[in-house]
Amino acid sequence: MSGYLGIVILLIIATGFVGLTVVTSLLVGPGRYNRAKYDSYECGIEPTPQPVGGGRFPVKYYITAMLFIVFDIEIVFLYPWAVSFDLMGTFALVEMVLFIVTVFVAYFYVLRRGGLEWD
Repeated sequence: MSGYLGIVILLIIATGFVGLTVVTSLLVGPGRYNRAKYDSYECGIEPTPQPVGGGRFPVKYYITAMLFIVFDIEIVFLYPWAVSFDLMGTFALVEMVLFIVTVFVAYFYVLRRGGLEWD
């Protein structure tokens, strides 16, 4: 438990700091009501009403988000390799080259299919 004592103390200090700054801003900051402050904001233009069902949303956004998640998770596998590179030697180098080649093949496949183009 003593190994985690520093982390617990840091979390307590961070939580106290956040609480103190929020309370201080509520007490010291101006509390004037402004209708524009509580209105929704869409990039500087007047908000448009949405259809009842929420409207159709282009699938391209979801595909881009999924591609980001896939490539991001693949890159996360590089961290353990980088930490223990000295212990694994040539085997780790060959495996990581194969992994990176696989990632680039997938990336170029998506690029060629037009998955990263915004029309």
